[in-house]
Amino acid sequence: MGLLTRYIIIELLKVFLVALTGMSTLMLLVFLIYEAIRQGLTASAAIQLIPYMMPHALCFAIPGTILFSVCSVFGRMASANEVVAIKSLGISPQAIIFPVFTLSFTLSLVTVWLNDVAFSWGREKAYQVVLNHVEQTIYGKLATSRRFDNGRFSINVLDVQGDYLIRPVLEIRDKESNNVKTVTAARAKLKSDPIKGVLIVTAEHGEFKDNQISFRFEDAEIIEFPLSDVTKKDLSERRPSEFAIRDIPKQIELLLGELAELKREMAFQAAFQLASGDAASLRSTPWHHRTKDLEQHYARLHRFNTETWRRFASGFSCLFFVVVGAPLAIRLKTADVWNSFALCFFPILIVYYPLLAFGLDRAKSGELPPYIVWGGNLVLGCVGVLLYRKVLRY
Repeated sequence: MGLLTRYIIIELLKVFLVALTGMSTLMLLVFLIYEAIRQGLTASAAIQLIPYMMPHALCFAIPGTILFSVCSVFGRMASANEVVAIKSLGISPQAIIFPVFTLSFTLSLVTVWLNDVAFSWGREKAYQVVLNHVEQTIYGKLATSRRFDNGRFSINVLDVQGDYLIRPVLEIRDKESNNVKTVTAARAKLKSDPIKGVLIVTAEHGEFKDNQISFRFEDAEIIEFPLSDVTKKDLSERRPSEFAIRDIPKQIELLLGELAELKREMAFQAAFQLASGDAASLRSTPWHHRTKDLEQHYARLHRFNTETWRRFASGFSCLFFVVVGAPLAIRLKTADVWNSFALCFFPILIVYYPLLAFGLDRAKSGELPPYIVWGGNLVLGCVGVLLYRKVLRY
């Protein structure tokens, strides 16, 4: 029995490691190209992102790769009647399937950990690389095309001479207020300060204007722009997905305290206004702001409550993919690995991922409890149990 188990695990690992290398490399390239295009990064900056993007790439690659490996190994064994031979010796198919379940369970735990690392560590470090290369990225783009534009922040120049931008026109567009800040100058220099979170523009002989004010300057004028506009990332508040799992309970506790304090304040204000006969003030602009603030706190709380469930549900997709893939590959009895993989993965694609997306959307909005994100896994588990029972009776 031990020999059979070792044979299955070794054959599975051979395919898994080769496929994982190829798939993770492909996913890594996709993420790097996307981030480089989105942030306008140079090739050297994109290369520095590799170690921080790798956990994210592995999170996507491992579930599909283990399913591919299971389809390959069990499909080949079933087509060669090895499963039939094993049963003829009085050995249950459990002997070849259970070791794979154990391996996929271990990989699920690894994937949960990688999810945690990718979102809490990888994103932060990748963003630091982006911040450290803001100047280099902008100057490189301007030197080649004389224009840098990411949708919020844009620079047009006549020429670039060393560190100086000749005849620059800088614009910052605020989508919420529709306010456009514009700086025109004879020449200017850029300097980023990641610690303060600003891009410092030293401009000479020019003009600054927005929707409220406008002024001209002759000598060097220092103007600061938020790096969140330059990099299209809000630095004011970390998103729930950027916290490690171990830190999420503490954040939920702090958020519940803020909610309790906000509701106490609103209750006190409402009671005071009603007692003073000023009920009309309950429909005033300050109350609209308080209500919006309360809704934002609840929305953030729902996202925090969902985050841990989401990471475990995504990680344990490895196990549930195998629960479906292993018995289905045995029943298909085909050595064509791509055909077997397609027949296994296509139902997963049209069932699992839509259910996961539906559960995430409803859980983050607070309409359904956070454990709804496991709905796709449970459906796969039920289908896998039915297929497994048929394999045992086959």
